[in-house]
Amino acid sequence: MIIHVVRPGESVYSIGRLYGVDPSKIISDNQLENPNQLVVGQTLVVLEGTRQHRVAPGQSLYAIARDYGVTVEAILDANPSITNPTQIYPGQIITIPSRTQKLGTIEVNGYALPNIDMEVLKKTLPNLTYLSIFSYHVKSDGSLVPIEDEALIKAAREAGVGPLMVITNIEEEGFSSDLARTIFDNEEVQNKLIENIINNLETKNYYGLDIDFEFIYPGDREKYNNFLRKITNRLHELGFIVSTAVAPKISADQSGLLYEAHDYKAHGEIVDHVIIMTYEWGYTYSPPMAVAPIDQVERVISYAVTEIPSEKILMGIPNYGYNWTLPFVKGTMAKAISNTAAVDLARRVGAVIKYDTKSQSPFYNYYDENAKQHEVWFEDARSIEAKLRLVNQYDLGGVSYWTINSYFPQNWLVVNSLYDVEKVL
Repeated sequence: MIIHVVRPGESVYSIGRLYGVDPSKIISDNQLENPNQLVVGQTLVVLEGTRQHRVAPGQSLYAIARDYGVTVEAILDANPSITNPTQIYPGQIITIPSRTQKLGTIEVNGYALPNIDMEVLKKTLPNLTYLSIFSYHVKSDGSLVPIEDEALIKAAREAGVGPLMVITNIEEEGFSSDLARTIFDNEEVQNKLIENIINNLETKNYYGLDIDFEFIYPGDREKYNNFLRKITNRLHELGFIVSTAVAPKISADQSGLLYEAHDYKAHGEIVDHVIIMTYEWGYTYSPPMAVAPIDQVERVISYAVTEIPSEKILMGIPNYGYNWTLPFVKGTMAKAISNTAAVDLARRVGAVIKYDTKSQSPFYNYYDENAKQHEVWFEDARSIEAKLRLVNQYDLGGVSYWTINSYFPQNWLVVNSLYDVEKVL
């Protein structure tokens, strides 16, 4: 895998010649809708695959490895017939492996809304371990607000992906602290909720449950832990897995309604996976900045592994960006934008995509038809690779995407170049 950053004057065809890769393959792999109109600063993932090299007179294995950007050891692994690396001969055909060596196997979760385009879902499922269908809203009497999820569950299972039922404490105004407290304080309501969850898991043929309770009152922290113990023990007896989604914390005593009741240590002991929502530094109401700056993400992960077994952690990755109108005014809203749409917008307005090395994130500025300046932050192949390498660095179980409703082909090219994705079915 090569991540190429487009320079002025380059075309898909010149880039293909540069790496010895058919331009049509680059277009197909990256699913370029406008291959003749590349954006300066845009990334292209070039999958060189394995190649055949004919040894020229005087060439050494070291020189060949250097020319292809691989190691001598990698060439020897790909050519077991070469028993002595100093003895190769002119005309000999040598297999050259990809320059990117896989780092291992990971689990990949993707959150999907029920209205996801089924073609997008089918293209994405081969890259997933779990499909978390968002979401069943719990009610104060222990009942659930139903969703249309049958087609998603069926498609997931046909692709060998474990469908996860997601429950949330969401009411009309969003996540409700009071709703969560009502459930935690009433054992009868808890029991009814658990029975309704089990009935739904069994009748819908789910693989497990994901609990995304947010903005819980700090005083309800241990009540939430006890609820998790109760429901997890029950579901484990029935063969279901349980995961939780938690806020991105950097310390056990981090203050704030979003953070305090999410007990990393307890979650790590109780459930099978802990999905850490390492995104939304840049968000709808924030000043312009990266959604998931790598330095902030790593701060969270470096703390999380001290409290949660690393193999249980699924690190959150955003599959979107934001478009801000400048100058930023507190209380104004940025507009969400998909990663592919961000590049297309840059193409249409003639923007040059830049890259912030501290946050490891792409961004650009432009003026709209009303002479208003905008700033756009999003994800590209470089930022995705930086995040994915944290998984290997901290020996995490894998990653979780919010959301997969927009298809981002470069993301999956990078994932599959770096890792094998585990399947549970």
